Amino acid sequence: MAAEQLGFEGMPKRLYPCTPSRLNTWLDCPRRYRMTYLDRPKPERGPPWAHNSVGASVHNALAGWWRLPLEERTAETAGRLLERGWLTDGFRDAAQSAEWRRRSRAMVETYVAGIDPADEPVGVERTVSMKTHLITVQGRIDRLDRRGAELVVVDYKTGRRPLTSDDARSSLALALYAAAAGRMMRAECHLVELHHLPTGEVAVWEHTDESLDRHLRRAEQIAEECGDADEWYREKIPRGSVNDRPHAEFDAKFPPRPGVLCAWCDYSRHCPEGRQTAPPKDPWASLPDEA
Repeated sequence: MAAEQLGFEGMPKRLYPCTPSRLNTWLDCPRRYRMTYLDRPKPERGPPWAHNSVGASVHNALAGWWRLPLEERTAETAGRLLERGWLTDGFRDAAQSAEWRRRSRAMVETYVAGIDPADEPVGVERTVSMKTHLITVQGRIDRLDRRGAELVVVDYKTGRRPLTSDDARSSLALALYAAAAGRMMRAECHLVELHHLPTGEVAVWEHTDESLDRHLRRAEQIAEECGDADEWYREKIPRGSVNDRPHAEFDAKFPPRPGVLCAWCDYSRHCPEGRQTAPPKDPWASLPDEA
């Protein structure tokens, strides 16, 4: 009775929890967003991708290398970590997997040979989070360095496409990581770096307080769209009732956005528009020699 008399007017709106990946998925394709985050049971995914196996194996090896005692941080040990944790999913056959294991070992060894093993990072695979008045955002940074009094966000990349400062500048994830790291650790954090291991190049961008704020406002706008869609889904779709057939209401609220990314979508088999626009690629097609 007291609750009815007092009511809930004026209470703050619940913060929307999100990750950069969730927000970017909504931007790329609302239908894929629905299948990834809302549908239960979740639609069956396509086969694993070889380039994801390469990326995860390299990331895991580098993270493990930084956790070793200083005297063990050598190029050779980085290579052994890569070999020990090699993932084989998505490759055409054992020979292709072995060739890419060899290439990835060389990639990792070359990379760590060019960095100072005594330059201890602030964090490795470090989870950071922050709140605004609308969202609570969380993500995991590959490496967080300290350069003087400032923090630097480092993100490893193993894709075939070379990267530029524009990639670092426009990355919503890197900007949110920088803002969250700076707030959590009460330190300046404006510099973000993409370390492209295949070429050894580093794409750098130095944000300002204003540019970080613009990314935060953009994240809030995307999250507001996601939150509205999530709420609609919970009200309209009984839990466990979703199937693979086209649904007019789904398409109105979660429209597909056919394009070149459809060829790499994990849910391509459930999307006629995507398959028509870009037929699914072989799981190993994103490896440079298989383009």
